[in-house]
Amino acid sequence: MPRPQFLPLRVDGRLEAVAQQLADSYSASALIVSSTVNMRYLTGFTGSAGVLICRSDDSVLVTDGRYVEQAHAQIRDSGAAVRIVEARTAAATLDAVASELAHEAKIGCESADLTVEAHDRYVSALGKELIPVSGLVEELRRSKSDAEVERIAFAAQTADKALADTRDLLVRSMSELITERDVRDELEYRMRRYGADGPSYETIVATGANAARPHHRPTDQQLTEGDSVVIDVGGLVDGYHSDMTRTYLLGDVDPVLQTLLDVVTEAQSRGVAAVRAGELPSEIDRICRTFITEAGFGPEFVHGTGHGVGLNIHESPWLRAQSNEPLRDGEVVTVEPGVYRVGLGGVRIEDLLLVRAAGSSTLTHTPKDSLCLQSRRMI
Repeated sequence: MPRPQFLPLRVDGRLEAVAQQLADSYSASALIVSSTVNMRYLTGFTGSAGVLICRSDDSVLVTDGRYVEQAHAQIRDSGAAVRIVEARTAAATLDAVASELAHEAKIGCESADLTVEAHDRYVSALGKELIPVSGLVEELRRSKSDAEVERIAFAAQTADKALADTRDLLVRSMSELITERDVRDELEYRMRRYGADGPSYETIVATGANAARPHHRPTDQQLTEGDSVVIDVGGLVDGYHSDMTRTYLLGDVDPVLQTLLDVVTEAQSRGVAAVRAGELPSEIDRICRTFITEAGFGPEFVHGTGHGVGLNIHESPWLRAQSNEPLRDGEVVTVEPGVYRVGLGGVRIEDLLLVRAAGSSTLTHTPKDSLCLQSRRMI
């Protein structure tokens, strides 16, 4: 299915902002960007191999022959002020980086991404220590541009449509042999048909006792009446992710599962209502966790309440008890409380939200008022 015409992904000003923050916070004049995700954000380059040197006046991308033409085209389209240097081997790449940085007194590196081995090679080639820099580009990535939001929203739409189409498969599972893998495969096929590049992450379909494992990988386990089925699904569009979870109850279930669904749905609704720019992520976590705890299921809520989504499926900000930096306008976050009872099953409900000053807008639209399914013979 054809995609809509998205706004162009321009990166104007991002390299300059990083260079300024680098100078202000670290008194450094250059940053070695080794994260391919951060390279993409700063330049538009999507290749899997390269090193970006970020400076205020002369940023350089070093990449190999496989990507030179691609790099020129993508950087031209993105508006990044970047010079491209070709280096066809790892040794040549190291030499090129060392040559470009020979006259820089203080150089930063991405401490969360650069391996110890690569760090040591740079130090040896440069003859100087590198300054560990943490989270500088990631902070800039938190608030999304309109072009980024368009892609995330469309990725979410592909998942909504795919899950709507797959609902009949869940109903049929109460009278036919349908496995977790069957549901996963159908979801991923349909997301692609609706315009996604593919799944945003390993699609989770977890039924029965497997649903008590928050990140279960689909197996040949059959969906059966009496199960809860946790489906965690998202689409990927131009590198941007979406994220959504719904839990379905198949036919007559253990009353505990129905209680879990009711409690988690209400907790999630309260958390969603609290999302707005200026709110503390820890407060949203507290709202969801308090409701679940007061209902008697606190120890079975075993993960944080949410996270940021963008070029990574999990990125800053983090909606958990220890997060006390306010949410910002333009961030995209999840709210996804869950309760998991070992041996019985689990429930998680998750929406993707665009943070605004006056509240939030929901980017995932699959209904939550029809999560209890009946087999055809019972309808």
